Amino acid sequence: MSELLFEIGTEELPAGFQKPAMAQLKVNFTKEAKALNLEFASVRCMGTPRRLALLVTGLADRQPDSRAELMGPSKQAGFDAEGNPSKAAMGFARSKGAAVDDLQVVETDKGEYLMLVQETKGVATAELLPAMLHTLMQSFSFAKSMRWGAGAFTFARPIQWLLALHDGAVVPFSHEGIEAGNTTRGHRFMANSDFAVATVADYEQVLADAFVQVDQAERRKAVKAEIEEAVAVSLDSSKAKIAVDEELVDTVCNLVEIPYGVCGSFDEKFLQLPAEALITSMREHQKYFPVVDNDGQLLPNFVAVNNTKVKDIDLTRTGHERVLRARLEDAFFFFATDKEKTLESRFEALTGIIFQAKLGTMLDKTRRVEKLATLLAEQFAPESVADAVRAAHLCKVDLLTEMVGEFPSLQGNMGASYALNDGESQTVSVAIQEHYLPKRAGSTLPESNVGAILGLADRFDTLSGCFGIGQLPTGTKDPFGLRRIALAILHIIEEFEWSVSLSDIVYKALSLYGEKVDGSGETVALVLGYIRDRFVNDQLSKGADAEAVDAVTSVEFDDIIDCKKKIAALTAIRSEDAFAVLAASFKRIRNIIKDNSTIEIDTTLFTEDAESTLANSYSTVLAEVQPLLEDADYQRALPAMLALKSPVDAFFESVMVMDEDAAIRQNRLNLLTAISTLFLKVGDISKMQSS
Repeated sequence: MSELLFEIGTEELPAGFQKPAMAQLKVNFTKEAKALNLEFASVRCMGTPRRLALLVTGLADRQPDSRAELMGPSKQAGFDAEGNPSKAAMGFARSKGAAVDDLQVVETDKGEYLMLVQETKGVATAELLPAMLHTLMQSFSFAKSMRWGAGAFTFARPIQWLLALHDGAVVPFSHEGIEAGNTTRGHRFMANSDFAVATVADYEQVLADAFVQVDQAERRKAVKAEIEEAVAVSLDSSKAKIAVDEELVDTVCNLVEIPYGVCGSFDEKFLQLPAEALITSMREHQKYFPVVDNDGQLLPNFVAVNNTKVKDIDLTRTGHERVLRARLEDAFFFFATDKEKTLESRFEALTGIIFQAKLGTMLDKTRRVEKLATLLAEQFAPESVADAVRAAHLCKVDLLTEMVGEFPSLQGNMGASYALNDGESQTVSVAIQEHYLPKRAGSTLPESNVGAILGLADRFDTLSGCFGIGQLPTGTKDPFGLRRIALAILHIIEEFEWSVSLSDIVYKALSLYGEKVDGSGETVALVLGYIRDRFVNDQLSKGADAEAVDAVTSVEFDDIIDCKKKIAALTAIRSEDAFAVLAASFKRIRNIIKDNSTIEIDTTLFTEDAESTLANSYSTVLAEVQPLLEDADYQRALPAMLALKSPVDAFFESVMVMDEDAAIRQNRLNLLTAISTLFLKVGDISKMQSS
């Protein structure tokens, strides 16, 4: 067994590129090794802004020898009566790079056939590695790539060096004029020299001695330790702590090769800024961590993470403070300037922001959202209709402010702050902020009714409008984030447990666009189908019974909460033996009735006791179940429906549905259709008959 160390040295890679690149490197090596039939014990990938590294242990020294038995034409087709090889035999041998004399005659189930046995000796790993490493170099995919010099090769950043060692020996490999060697490079500023590496085991220590923490996971831990230590050294740690932003930790980890934390401060006047604005000013441009007290309130302090060891802590701190002050002064100026005008006074200027070229301006959108919010508020929060309309009226105005212009991620947050400054109610302010929630899958949902209503109105307007002009998302393009919008709609409705007709809202949303969109039933069906697909995937990801989900959504999808109740009821009852048998019978019923939709039953046409018994059982069950279905009490309705299991079985045992008499035949079809219609009010249980 051997080991492989492969390092690609680069100019500084963007922070967001490193983790995906390391994942690709690991996956692609594994795929190549499998294709070459090379076994290995373990593979690890590491990286910093200046390097991507692959470390493989337990790598086989060579491919195993292989033996392949290749069947050719039959003996009869391969040789003539005199035993001379035919064109078929010669062609087969030639196609495999062999001579006819190499062919054997073997007995098979189909008779005597020609066979070629090819024994291939495994190639040494050392001979395979140059081509393999070249393939790995070519296999990266980055969000953005570049060329440099006269080369045609593209990569995230220019490649500076290559380290390739197989069991301590340099792999004879070059790329774009760069020869692989046995040296890596240390920290750009603190150890900018070449350092020889002998083995995989030496690699991390050699770099550690050169001020590089190459293991990303360990470097991430070091970042957190450094920022916490910086606060502990400079402030009273019993009263101050880091507001840890895990995404920022990830970013900073990928900006440095070794972290050094420095705690600084800023003028307390900047605490007048909204917390989100202050945090964003620190995070977006400077990648600084805010400091909070034990109640989570911001303190006039921050922590920066340097990529070099701090020799003069006061000088370094002063530098960071000076840079941050400039940023905060800008934010403070924007905030003060924005407050000079009310949101209402800016409202008409929304006509200058295009929502979508075919769908009009942001002012047009706001007018539509106001009406949709009214419709939803009247249904779910009648006491808050005025607040919902007011919040809808102002929810997009902060897009016109200087602060949001500088920090787009603050939309909603600044609108809420400015609304309070203008004297708007707390309810309206909170709704303006919450209508953007959730900002991504799995993140925080709105907490207030008005915020949720406004969030739904905004999203239904966008989703319906885009579908109305044929702007549907594809596998690779979703410029308006419609997948995220559909999931947000689902999660908000589920969180608040609002029973609402999706088709009614979509029809209304489309009608508010007038002639700008196709508001037909076909468009509504497309929108509902899109939301349904997201619902199905979301339910399955949460562990829902796949067959129960299919049984419900394949019949009807309009009320999300109603669908979830049906899925829960079907999941709960499917373990009953009677249900499994009835589900199989229901599939038979569905196959028999096909397109029949009539459910009128004439008892005078019954000729068999089994059909009379089934009709009576159906009437009894219908009377019991109908009020339960109207109350959406499917947990009680389904067990009651199981009473039909025995009479259905008896019916199929003794009654010929397709009777020669047309009237009797149709009456029996109508009876089965009535039973089918009853079950379909919960779901198509035939899709659950496998269990």
